[in-house]
Amino acid sequence: MLFSGVLDLPWWGLVTVTLVLTHITIAAVTIFLHRHQAHRALDLHPLASHFFRLWLCLTTGMETKEWAAVHRKHHAKCETADDPHSPKIYGINRVLWGGVFLYVKEAHKKETLERYGHGTPDDWLERNVYTSRAKIGLIVMGLIDVIMFGAVPGLLVLAVQIAWIPFWAAGVINGIGHFWGYRNWSCADASTNIFPLGILIGGEELHNNHHAFGSSAKLSSRWYEFDIGWMYIRILKALGLAQIKKVAPRPRFTQAKPVADLDTLQAVITYRYDVLANYAKSLKNTYKEELNLLRRFAPQDAKLLKGLKRWLNRDEAQLRADERSRLAAALAKSEKLSKVYGMRRELAALWERSNASREQLLKQLQDWCGRAEASGIRQLEEFSLSLRSYA
Repeated sequence: MLFSGVLDLPWWGLVTVTLVLTHITIAAVTIFLHRHQAHRALDLHPLASHFFRLWLCLTTGMETKEWAAVHRKHHAKCETADDPHSPKIYGINRVLWGGVFLYVKEAHKKETLERYGHGTPDDWLERNVYTSRAKIGLIVMGLIDVIMFGAVPGLLVLAVQIAWIPFWAAGVINGIGHFWGYRNWSCADASTNIFPLGILIGGEELHNNHHAFGSSAKLSSRWYEFDIGWMYIRILKALGLAQIKKVAPRPRFTQAKPVADLDTLQAVITYRYDVLANYAKSLKNTYKEELNLLRRFAPQDAKLLKGLKRWLNRDEAQLRADERSRLAAALAKSEKLSKVYGMRRELAALWERSNASREQLLKQLQDWCGRAEASGIRQLEEFSLSLRSYA
């Protein structure tokens, strides 16, 4: 009797059920806690909202206000000493294997909850059940698992349910998602897309996309990327259980204007990540040309330039001191590449100058385009033309 339950499942049946249960938890975290509560990217019908709240209480014991507050602070203080869980500050091993402890430490700070926890549920259920008796939910889930699967299998299923979110969300996403992977967008932080198919962690694998467009309900942005959380949101919308509020802006183009105007400026700022992604292609083409040229006429300089490709599209602030030094030495071997790289920094400064007026920013954009088109560098000339096409 010790090993028997209502459902007498083989080992593979238990594994399947466990994966299904943990996937529901992942969906609850990404749809309810992350996209709905922390970023307000969508509204949920009370029926869906209460289901997610109940399920998270049963499987994680997490409090909505704590989760939203810690995550919002992560975005506000990303990669700084105040970031609750940055691998840049704490190291990848500490965040990957002990991210849950960093989360708990931050969640216990009253000032974090007061500053970043606004707008989360504050009804009778939240105050009297989900917050004050959060850990009771795990006990209830444990009893359900034991009744359904038997004592030992049920407790094993419960152990996996409890460990799933702390490892995958607090460890993998917050750790690897700021340490290793590919980047579609040149954000100021070190966020990465772990894998283009966002299935295992509900779409949260696409972490760089999320940091670029934090308030978007959809985390995929390339044709080859799949966000299963977005699929679930679309299903909820079709059932009348969700209302999508925000998605990442899609750039629009028109015939290139003779001179950049205020509308062009607004479009460039709005689609700044797309602008930098397109600029990256120009920089990549310039790099290829210069590398091939140096291989023919200056092989030693080509060797110096060859290993630095991965740093060209990263902000200098994201590089270590030795990396910046090596990059500067390599750029000194190519006047053309140095020019294209330097003008990328000047272009990015347009949306970083918050104290400048629109007229001042427009003048800077027009000046940038003028210098790009007079540079004699084909890639800069072509990019300036495309820049004046943003609508």
